[in-house]
Amino acid sequence: MVKYKITFKKSVAKDLRSIPSADIKRILKKIDSLASDPRAEGCVKLSAQERYRIRQGLYRIVYEIRDDTLIVHVVKISYRSSVYKSN
Repeated sequence: MVKYKITFKKSVAKDLRSIPSADIKRILKKIDSLASDPRAEGCVKLSAQERYRIRQGLYRIVYEIRDDTLIVHVVKISYRSSVYKSN
C-alpha cells in the first residue's frame, strides 16, 4: 500500500499551542492515519478550494492532498467554529 508523506505549514505549530495536550495527542494520531488513506471515511472536500477537512472531536484539520508527489500537507488545525475564518 502506498504511504503519503505528512508535511505541515509553519503556522500549524502556532495552532497547536492553543489546544489542550490531551486533544493534541488525538489530533496527531488522526493526522498520522492520513498517511495511509488521505481520503478516509469522514473526509470532506471543501467546496471553494482544493482542500479537505477531517474532524477530530471539536477540532478540524484542514489539509491538501498532492497525489503526484504523495504528500498530505496540513494547512490548519483549529476549533470548529473558527477554522474557516481567514486572519
